[in-house]
Amino acid sequence: MRPIKLVKYDPWLSPHSSVISSRHDRAVLKEAALTGGGRMTLSEFASGYMYFGIHRTDSGWTIREHAPNATNIFLVGDFNMWQEREEYRLQRLANGVFEIILSEGMIRHGDHYKLKIYWNGGCGERIPAWTNRTVQDSVTGIFSAQVWMPDEPYRFSTVMFKPDTAPLLIYECHVGMSTEGERVSSYAEFTEQVLPRVKAGGYNCIQVMAIQEHPYYGSFGYHVSGFFAPSSRFGTPDELKALVDTAHRMGIAVIMDIVHSHAVRNENEGLALLDGNPAQYFHGGSRREHPAWGSLCFDYGKDEVLHFLLSNCKYWIEEYLFDGFRFDGVTSMIYYSHGLGEDFTSYDHYYNGRQDEDAITYLTLANKMIHEINRNAVTIAEEVSGMPGLTVPVSDGGYGFDYRMAMNIPDFWVKMTDCKRDEDWLVSDIWREMTSRRSEERTVSYAESHDQALVGGKTIIFRLIDAAMYNMMSVYDNSLTVDRGIALHKMIRLVTVATVNGAYLNFMGNEFGHPEWIDFPREGNGWSYHYARRQWSLVDDECLKYRFLGDFDRSVMHFVGSVNNFQSYPLELVCCHDGDQILAFRRAGIVFVFNFNPSRSFTDYGILVPDGKYLTVINTDSRQFGGFGLADDSVAHFSVRDDAGELDGFGWLRLYIPARTAVALRLSGK
Repeated sequence: MRPIKLVKYDPWLSPHSSVISSRHDRAVLKEAALTGGGRMTLSEFASGYMYFGIHRTDSGWTIREHAPNATNIFLVGDFNMWQEREEYRLQRLANGVFEIILSEGMIRHGDHYKLKIYWNGGCGERIPAWTNRTVQDSVTGIFSAQVWMPDEPYRFSTVMFKPDTAPLLIYECHVGMSTEGERVSSYAEFTEQVLPRVKAGGYNCIQVMAIQEHPYYGSFGYHVSGFFAPSSRFGTPDELKALVDTAHRMGIAVIMDIVHSHAVRNENEGLALLDGNPAQYFHGGSRREHPAWGSLCFDYGKDEVLHFLLSNCKYWIEEYLFDGFRFDGVTSMIYYSHGLGEDFTSYDHYYNGRQDEDAITYLTLANKMIHEINRNAVTIAEEVSGMPGLTVPVSDGGYGFDYRMAMNIPDFWVKMTDCKRDEDWLVSDIWREMTSRRSEERTVSYAESHDQALVGGKTIIFRLIDAAMYNMMSVYDNSLTVDRGIALHKMIRLVTVATVNGAYLNFMGNEFGHPEWIDFPREGNGWSYHYARRQWSLVDDECLKYRFLGDFDRSVMHFVGSVNNFQSYPLELVCCHDGDQILAFRRAGIVFVFNFNPSRSFTDYGILVPDGKYLTVINTDSRQFGGFGLADDSVAHFSVRDDAGELDGFGWLRLYIPARTAVALRLSGK
């Protein structure tokens, strides 16, 4: 049996080396089958969007769709009064492909259209699977495809962008809820109003949610109907391209949440019953519908599905110049159970035959192809089970992601803020959760994403301050509750970003302590947009304390971003005293010291560090960040040798550490 490097990284995987090898070999064999034994690359194979869908030609238009179960297909739309006409009948080619060639004038840019598909025993109007634009009628609510081929397509000004990943500082965002108004925002508004905030905030990447078309706004973009169509509720394809282009000019990478774990079950808008065969793209029988999400599960064992999804990855990279993807629902993809009801407490759970090997093969090929197209691309796995090898290169037996989401960290902070008294916070628990990862993995650390604040949850600041946010956030008000919440909010975020080993993520608005929760318009809330927006006026108001949190986050992001390859420096634990609730560690010549004690301040607390002079670069208690300014940050700190002189090259910093504060000190000389 051929050795796999993944097993060398983690000796605990040795009993499962045969399964790991077989998974790798399975991907190699599938790639060979798809590429004709190497006669083409994976990228060349994944070019379905260049063939299927609607395309301009020298003399008119060509439309193709893969519908092997169909018996007849007509093109209907504005141009023929939505009536079946012989001149708009598609012709059946080989392998279930239908095609129509139209002369100039038979359809035009901006026309609405669908395919009227017949099959044995039924028919229906369908939006083509490969369409690049869908729109919703404002009166009827009905979706249709739209011809989007402007005479002067958008031209990118920046085409060779390289993301800055040292470290990657991600601003997770949702275009629709990015405005303060109680409505849906647009790509253009986001470009003009939010991107400058991202740049000023020190982030070098945005992770954009809900790009792929979805019929129900309240799904947060996770019940996709149009995989190749950017959501038209935010604007036009060209406006999305302008967003990406503008971000690149600012030095900001753009990755998108891509949903290949499931699809909406709507038949009229999505893929559920495109050609009358419910299993064209999806599993049949009991595996067809996701038991928790009410959506449909792709059958990754079908070459047609692989072609569709791999082409989808390539499409967003090449047509919109996205810099990569955060793959949603990876756990759901790779387990027959979708990860439901499993605890994953043993390595046996990863190799017990209850994994979808077809899904694992797809993810492996997707990562390989994405990096084949753009070697600087970023791929992130949203995966909760801890599946080994996710961020290990494909050549080493892994799945090829660049990062995995460190989903334990935000869950940990929810438990700490909701379930434990401040006096019971153990810094050893904090250190363990912040640094719990395999040595070969790069992770995305985050204190909270959108998930923790979805309806039924709360943002961290709201968990800490709760009702006091409504009347005690003025700079002229004094509240012990607010003081505590602001202090812990800063400390939580600083310890999370200071311990990253790959990337850091924040959801839009959480950096300044956006209050309450996220709740999209739905029947249960009277179709209100009140909680599906961002109240930027809170952080912009000099009279409110939100600005302190915003200023603190901006300072931390710029500081971390200024240290080249900050994430690659080793973490060295200096002090972890649960009794005092003091945590201290070193990285990149910087000493981070946290006092989570809610009532005890310490004078001359000893922290063992390399000899030298240390200057304060971050202090959560600074008055500019809404603190009390109990320490003088202009004072330099010098290490002191003990009387025995046995600490060669090391000495003690004797620090004043007020309760509920943290400080970062940089070594600046001997």
